[in-house]
Amino acid sequence: MKKNLTYDYIVVGTGPAGAVIAKSLTDDKRTSVLVLESGGNHDKDQPIRDSTFAPELEEQFSPNYFWQGEGVPQTGLDDRTFEWTTGRLLGGGSSINGEQYVRPTAAVLRKWERLLGPIWSPDKALRRFKRLEKFNGSTTNKAAHGYKGRIDIRQAPENPTSMARKLTNAIERATGYPIILDYNDPDTPLGPFTRWQLYQQPDGRRESSSTAFLSSDIMTALGKGVHNRKLTVLFRTTALRVLFSGKRAIGVEFLKDGQCICAYARKKVIISAGINSPQLLMLSGIGSAKMLKKAVIPVVFNNPNVGQRLKNHTLNFAVFSTNPNDHPLPAVDPDALYTGGAFLPDPSGNAPGQRGVQLVGIGADGQLTIAILYLRPRSKGNIRIQSKDPLNIVLADEGFLSDPDDLEAVKQIYRTYIKNIALELSRIDPSYQLLSPTLDMIDDDESLEAFIKENFDHNHHQQGFLRMAPLSKGGVVDRKGNVHGVKDLIVADASIVPFTVDRNTSAAAYLIGYTIARQLGKKRNPPKKRRTRTEWGEE
Repeated sequence: MKKNLTYDYIVVGTGPAGAVIAKSLTDDKRTSVLVLESGGNHDKDQPIRDSTFAPELEEQFSPNYFWQGEGVPQTGLDDRTFEWTTGRLLGGGSSINGEQYVRPTAAVLRKWERLLGPIWSPDKALRRFKRLEKFNGSTTNKAAHGYKGRIDIRQAPENPTSMARKLTNAIERATGYPIILDYNDPDTPLGPFTRWQLYQQPDGRRESSSTAFLSSDIMTALGKGVHNRKLTVLFRTTALRVLFSGKRAIGVEFLKDGQCICAYARKKVIISAGINSPQLLMLSGIGSAKMLKKAVIPVVFNNPNVGQRLKNHTLNFAVFSTNPNDHPLPAVDPDALYTGGAFLPDPSGNAPGQRGVQLVGIGADGQLTIAILYLRPRSKGNIRIQSKDPLNIVLADEGFLSDPDDLEAVKQIYRTYIKNIALELSRIDPSYQLLSPTLDMIDDDESLEAFIKENFDHNHHQQGFLRMAPLSKGGVVDRKGNVHGVKDLIVADASIVPFTVDRNTSAAAYLIGYTIARQLGKKRNPPKKRRTRTEWGEE
């Protein structure tokens, strides 16, 4: 490999945002893009391709496809530690996630719009989601979805099981929220449902940012653009730091095959490395000057906001016995993955009418588990580097339950939703009994608190630690992803989320990537006569 490489743009990471940006920029055949991917191309591996592996992928295949790391002990959880990881392969987190496609609601996006302007309004976000998606499912509002985009979305299963129907009927009776068909319809964001929308192709295979935006019509399996597309993806290549000339980003130093190599960008460097983005900024001299000086890193721009405001949704569980005649998934559709679910408001009454709780039915023969996510956490964590060694893992403190209001909110979910769902389920079918926690534990505050802490789990919804906001409001990047204090450096991934999304972060990351790609396209190409169709879908 040549040691001096020059392209128009350099993109770090192939997750939802990075892949969208790389594809979008190279749609202009005059534009050259180098993409650095720390992992390999595993799209053809059965555990990645086959959706039935998705729920247990991390447990079974962590060393194969994941970064290896652990966060710091969590004081709010009796000093327990949790993994600090994401996908290390083509497609990033989208290649190893649980495949749930859930957009942020209009309530969240209105907060983004008030802070950042109309570029992030709910109406514009909906139009962009529709251009991105190719929806394969049922809805009462066809205008809520796109049908000609690149991301295949499958609504599954077509015929829900009796277990899913009993669960959703119980949730409806317990909460008063009617069963809905389409939770991504802006008119029906709340309620129980039997059918999930999944990142899946029509045959049930995983759809990722790789299969959607870096597929064979875009590049070869070895990472070379096809049909005169000036795209190069380097695999097993770890970005070490951004190179600067004064305050201008001019390239990236990376490690490949045991060698440190520098590549240069004529226009911009774009960081889409997810949970690894703050470390890359700090190693490049952007962060708290005090911390950088301690690590003997030259300060390019002093911004104490870097790595702060880290948020993640809480995750707990409730386990039920089931009727032995009920099955969690249809025999003809094991790729459906989940046994119903619900979006519900915070039971404490905060933000009525808005999503505050996510319930995910996870069935197995003889047992039904409800995963419980609190979507409005107040607790905040942070990410710090230990040294200037780029291979030294960061100190990631997610701050779970550091705000006592979060623990009270989770307790209230058990007391209100889980307890009442359990009662209604047992009325529908006495075989369904709450096993863990027991109703006695829910009724005892001390026992419930201990149960929540002991059974607390970790998910991969980290967001907000490179906040998109003015510098004075905790920002690291502006409304277009430009890093404050320097030139020609962009961050585009879920790390820049300004207000916590009310469910999975992958859809938000696609939105961020597509929105920033469009802004870059406007700079690259002067406005032309409006077209009615693009290869993204309907205008």
